[in-house]
Amino acid sequence: MVSDVAFAAIYAVMCWWIGTGVILWLDRLPPTSFRWSMLAWTFLLGLSFWGVSVSMKSFSEFNAYLGFGSVIVMWGWHELAFLTGTITGPRKIAMDEGATGWRRFSQSVQVVIHHEIALVLNFIFLCVMQLDNSNHVALCTFALLWCMRVSAKLNLFFGVAENGEAYLPQHLKYLSSYFRKRKITLWFLISVSLSICTWIWLVWQTQSGAVEITTGWVLLASLLALAIVEHALMIFPLPMQRIWGWAMSKTSVSSA
Repeated sequence: MVSDVAFAAIYAVMCWWIGTGVILWLDRLPPTSFRWSMLAWTFLLGLSFWGVSVSMKSFSEFNAYLGFGSVIVMWGWHELAFLTGTITGPRKIAMDEGATGWRRFSQSVQVVIHHEIALVLNFIFLCVMQLDNSNHVALCTFALLWCMRVSAKLNLFFGVAENGEAYLPQHLKYLSSYFRKRKITLWFLISVSLSICTWIWLVWQTQSGAVEITTGWVLLASLLALAIVEHALMIFPLPMQRIWGWAMSKTSVSSA
């Protein structure tokens, strides 16, 4: 049982680490490669929908891994589409100087709204696929990624100490004008506290016997823990090269 839990946790970590690294590497290639990267990942996107469809039909360890892995690939398509500038928003320039309040929020939404709509449509499609199917690992994985991504974006909007502007590709440098660089904000405390409390509640549910420790449960709990770590990196100055150095080598830096 312990080995099964450890394997599932390692699988989640490797999906997160490799998936993020591949996207960072592709995004740092010359812009002329973006079309081919998106084309190849769109093929993988089609396979991921097929994998999710298969995984939803019944409970099994294989289907848990298949559903989780398929959604990671699916999510990777959205991330690559955003980071290559393929799907972002109608506004592709820096924020107006001195913009505050509603004006700042409105302009911030305009730079990402198309991407957010794509995620909503993807989630709705997964909900339709889930009808009359019993395995919810894939749907829960996407929902968790979505919630934590919204939390991260709001933290960038309100301000964090480490907003990652140094790692933006050249064609998205304008996004840094929408970030704030601040110490810990109230939203950061709320979002991280809610995430940690949710993770503790998940663990407590298994300890009390209310929930069985399944492969799907371990995958989701591990993913939430990783999302909390990503939030923590917003306040601790840990260079991304420490984690994804192989994907951020000088040889792969975009020439744009």
